[in-house]
Amino acid sequence: MKAALMAKQFDVKGRLVTAEATGSGNVNDTYLVVFRTTFSEERFIMQRINTRVFPNPAAIMENMKRVTEHVHRRLEAEADTADRIWQLPRVIPTKTGADYAMDGDGGCWRAISLIASAHSYDSIQSPEHAYEAGYVLGQFQRLISDIPTEQLHDTLPGFHITPDYLAKFDQAIATPEGKARLGSSSEARRCHRFIEGRRKWCSVLEDAKAHGELQLRPIHGDPKITNVMIDDATGKGTCIVDLDTVKPGLVHYDFGDCLRSCCNPAGEETTDLSKVYFDTDLCHMIVKGYLAFGKSFLSDADRHYLYDAIRLIAFELGLRFFADFVAGDQYFKIRHEGQNLNRARVQLKLCESIEAREPAIRKILETV
Repeated sequence: MKAALMAKQFDVKGRLVTAEATGSGNVNDTYLVVFRTTFSEERFIMQRINTRVFPNPAAIMENMKRVTEHVHRRLEAEADTADRIWQLPRVIPTKTGADYAMDGDGGCWRAISLIASAHSYDSIQSPEHAYEAGYVLGQFQRLISDIPTEQLHDTLPGFHITPDYLAKFDQAIATPEGKARLGSSSEARRCHRFIEGRRKWCSVLEDAKAHGELQLRPIHGDPKITNVMIDDATGKGTCIVDLDTVKPGLVHYDFGDCLRSCCNPAGEETTDLSKVYFDTDLCHMIVKGYLAFGKSFLSDADRHYLYDAIRLIAFELGLRFFADFVAGDQYFKIRHEGQNLNRARVQLKLCESIEAREPAIRKILETV
């Protein structure tokens, strides 16, 4: 009932038909809304923003509005020479012209246009799909690369700052509960040893930023494969969605997270660690697609740290999962005891696989 009432707050022609829950996201509540007139139908996506994760929804919407309007202008200017029809959702205003609407309980709702005749996948389907994932990310980063970072809010302070996650881990293992969980199994102790062996290295990107080698730029923040939309008619990528996490950061965070999430065929939840490895064939295709656009905005220093980004983001997520396990599973949702420990084992095994394939990965990055 509330979703139907909120849907009517937005500036869409026609009468409401349905507002049904859709999607499998773990953060926002998402609805597919249908309006009809006597001669047409309008479908759009409506979401209730999770203010526990994003406590400043106004900043989220300001970032989204600024980025989408900027990208739309660039896409229109380049449309006649583009290799496809590129898209990006637009923010649908309320009937009063606002970017979002508030309900009586303080909930924040927003509406965005639906990317029709396209859908995403939960995993890489083929080498061609891997190429499109990299191609779409590279295009998006190119399109937003000229937005001054001071025009964007940092909506997730500390996100991807690996040394900060390490500090939180140190706090967790210093507590009585943390010490007990750390000693609860041989696997927990093994994860701890793996992390300790890379303690000094994990600031590699932040050190490069501090030394002026790398600069803050606009980033997507969550470039996993489920956010890459593939055109149903052509099989080509058409856009990247889920722009809640757009903020200033290092482009390496996007690049590393894309490779981390796409190149492990076993996925994040497998319990069979023997199946966890970094697929360099998929890596080659993603990098090839990404650098088709990335060459236009990446500096030599940027390219120098691309391998470190792939290795670091896998390590970072493993560290975060393990720190949450040690702290008593306070951040990531779990369905059973030990799930965050297993998630950590998967990511750290993936990091180990990346390290073992360093020469092959560097060769890909240097020759593509």
